[in-house]
Amino acid sequence: MKNRLNSIEEMEIFATSFVKETTTQKNKSGASVFGLKGDLGAGKTTFTKSVAKALGVEGAVTSPTFVIEKIYKLPKLPQSEKFTRLIHIDAYRLEGGKDLLELGWKEIVDNPQNLILIEWPEIVADILPEDVKIIEFKFIDENTREIEY
Repeated sequence: MKNRLNSIEEMEIFATSFVKETTTQKNKSGASVFGLKGDLGAGKTTFTKSVAKALGVEGAVTSPTFVIEKIYKLPKLPQSEKFTRLIHIDAYRLEGGKDLLELGWKEIVDNPQNLILIEWPEIVADILPEDVKIIEFKFIDENTREIEY
């Protein structure tokens, strides 16, 4: 399904819907993993910020480009009760899945209480779970993004 979003507010509405859908999905044995695919400036980090906001994360949510991974502890709210942590990974600077293993990937991907959003999933595709869901982002113009999910 393609969605055309024309503002930050529309991104936040889309992210809130995503959170609701994700938290009502049947429990599985490991983390819920989503690959965020798209060029620079396509809206991947803005989406993650909006998801964090929808899950009740307070404070600044920033891109993990230089630190690779940021972990946000989620407050106990109805919209986030399925998850205890939001993990945002930017694989842009990695050379493959082996680099992710060094960050404790096995532990975070095995925990069903983790919601993991990975930017540039194609770089670490060799280590992603088979049930990873890909969300594609496309820059249309300064205010508009197209998201296929």
